[in-house]
Amino acid sequence: MANSPQAKKRARTAARRTEINKNRRTRIKTFIGGDQAVAAEAFKNAQPEIMRGVTKGIWHKSTASRKVSRLAKRVKAMAA
Repeated sequence: MANSPQAKKRARTAARRTEINKNRRTRIKTFIGGDQAVAAEAFKNAQPEIMRGVTKGIWHKSTASRKVSRLAKRVKAMAA
């Protein structure tokens, strides 16, 4: 358990950030999981949302790029 005032503040901050990041992660997952009939449109909406997750520190840039790449591949395979 945190003893110093700074450690207590860090614990509070971490709890707040965890909640915010959890909400953002959920929002991104919502954009990723789309209806197959409108997969291309869902992908267009999901891509900027995923990259926004990078700028907010939710994901590493490589992770987001990998997810976008895999989504694009799945959308392309559905069209074929």
